[in-house]
Amino acid sequence: MGASILPPEGEHLATGWEADLPADDSLVRQAVLAHASWATDAARRTGNPWYDGETWAAGFLGDRGALTNWVVLKQPVDPGEVIAAVDREFPRDAPYLFVSAWPTGNLKHLGLGLAGHPPLMVRFPSTTTTPPTTDLEIRPATDLDILADAERVLIEGYPLPELQPYQPGSLYDPTFLEGPSTVWVGYDGKVPLATSVAHHAFGLTVVENVAVLPQARGRGAGAAVTWAATTQYADSPAALIASDDGQPVYQRLDYLRLERWTVWVRP
Repeated sequence: MGASILPPEGEHLATGWEADLPADDSLVRQAVLAHASWATDAARRTGNPWYDGETWAAGFLGDRGALTNWVVLKQPVDPGEVIAAVDREFPRDAPYLFVSAWPTGNLKHLGLGLAGHPPLMVRFPSTTTTPPTTDLEIRPATDLDILADAERVLIEGYPLPELQPYQPGSLYDPTFLEGPSTVWVGYDGKVPLATSVAHHAFGLTVVENVAVLPQARGRGAGAAVTWAATTQYADSPAALIASDDGQPVYQRLDYLRLERWTVWVRP
């Protein structure tokens, strides 16, 4: 009985991570590839350093703040080899996030610090959810002024102390208005108080850069900007790497915890 289920000798058995497999071979694969796209997209469009290979992808936008630069594993390979390749390809003093869908082992000896094992959360488009309410007006960034408002809210509300005091263009280049990412901003009158981003790639929407200023907390602002990003592509699943503070908000929007990823930081 046992031998009858064995494949023929030499037959390739897909692991789900071969480079030639369709992106939608699994939902986790879609999420990995979409996050790799998020890592490289802005750098591609602005002429900054980027790399996108079979096993990892990265984009570098600046020399301050780990959220400015991302490295994303695309296959379950030796992270030490990838970090060595990053050191060869990019400035060695640049900070970055190192994101892996797989356990990595201890990388402290390679100069990285463990940020944690946050859950990948997913919301399916067939889910029926009561939209959140807020007294803020939620707008997409359609011009440079709104884009600058979003950037300031992200840097001050996340917060990102490495990028303070705020300088325009630290994270969002004007080309952000032209790519596969849409930035959302929540306003109280003319005052920007909350923000999020929807990045669409490989049939999935990555929700990123959710931030709310203190004066908007408790007003449904975080849920509202997350909802705007989540539902921008209504027929696609949405995924995000959740912070501890954000998880209750995302759960109320019917996001499900799929699995834990591993995030390291190169300071």
